[in-house]
Amino acid sequence: MNDSVFHRLYDVYHQDVFQFLIYLVKNRTLAEDLAHEVYVRVLRSYDHFAGNSSEKTWLFAIAKNVAIDHFRKQAVRKKHSLDFFDWETEQLHSTTPSPEDMLQASDEFLQVESALENCSGDQKMVIIMRFFQDLSIAETAQILNWTEAKVKTTQHRAIKFLRQQLQPVSEQEAKRQ
Repeated sequence: MNDSVFHRLYDVYHQDVFQFLIYLVKNRTLAEDLAHEVYVRVLRSYDHFAGNSSEKTWLFAIAKNVAIDHFRKQAVRKKHSLDFFDWETEQLHSTTPSPEDMLQASDEFLQVESALENCSGDQKMVIIMRFFQDLSIAETAQILNWTEAKVKTTQHRAIKFLRQQLQPVSEQEAKRQ
C-alpha cells in the first residue's frame, strides 16, 4: 500500500470511523484503540481491496468487524467461556458515558441515545450507520453484508421501537407545559 493512499484514507475517513466506533463503545480511549486496529487491518488488507464497494463502505465494514471482535472478546471474558456472542439477542451496553453526555448534548439526543441502548444489536448498528453516520441503505447493507430489504426492515422496526420508548418521555413533556 502506498503511503499517500493510506494517508488519504486516514485524512478523509478517520473522523467518521472514529465517531462510528464511539457511538458503539461509548468510550473515547477504547474507540481510539479500535480505530487504530481498523487502520492496522487496512494496511494488512488493502492489496486485497477489489474496489467492489467504495473505500468508505470498505472502511466501515472493517470498523464494524473490529467492534464485533471487541464485543465478542468482551462477552467471552465476562462469561469465562467460549460462548458465541449472538448479535440477534444480545444488546450492546457500556457503563461509561459517551462524549456527547460529557459535552451536555441536547436532551433529545440523550433521550434517543438512551432509548437506543434498549434496541437489539442489529437495530442499534443500523440506526447508527443510517442516521448518525449518514450512510445510505445500500452502503449499510454492503457493510453489514445484508440485503437492502433487511436493512429497511431492521430500520423500520428500530424506529418503531424507539418511538415507543420515547413516547412516554414526550407525554411527560406535554404534561409539564
